[in-house]
Amino acid sequence: MAMHRHHEDGAEGAGELVLQGLLAGLAGVAAMTLAEKLEQSLTGRPNSYVPAHTLERLLGLPHRPDRDRLGLNWAMHWGQGIVLGVVRALMARNGLRGPVGSFMFLNLRLLNDQTLENATGVGAPPWTWPVDEQVVDLLHKGVYAFAAGAVADRLVQAGRHGGGSPDRGPYG
Repeated sequence: MAMHRHHEDGAEGAGELVLQGLLAGLAGVAAMTLAEKLEQSLTGRPNSYVPAHTLERLLGLPHRPDRDRLGLNWAMHWGQGIVLGVVRALMARNGLRGPVGSFMFLNLRLLNDQTLENATGVGAPPWTWPVDEQVVDLLHKGVYAFAAGAVADRLVQAGRHGGGSPDRGPYG
């Protein structure tokens, strides 16, 4: 399957777009995780188990200590990011590309996290967090969004309504 071939419609085109999005999401989560681990090695900040406890609540599982939730933590951390990459691929297909598309996607990622964390009662609204925690979260999610966006923009050819020059991108 050629990753750059464009399909206007049909199941094959949709399947290819989903695959491209999953790959973009995977790249974004990998970049974010690397940035988090680097930051934690410098700051001494511990791992967050908010993803695990959010998934725990979504699945209706009994509360367990953090040490018992590493698998759920990784499932939510990687799973959310990988799946959301499909949205970024759809954005790229429809002309929401480049840094502006990635900035818009950053907001979607933040909205997704905060909606799930706060709807389940696991998280607190981010404006109640200490400023340094807000900055760290925004930086990590920014790494995710821009890495996923770069991969999606590379893999996904803009559709016929995508705007911009095919040679120079959406801003050309």
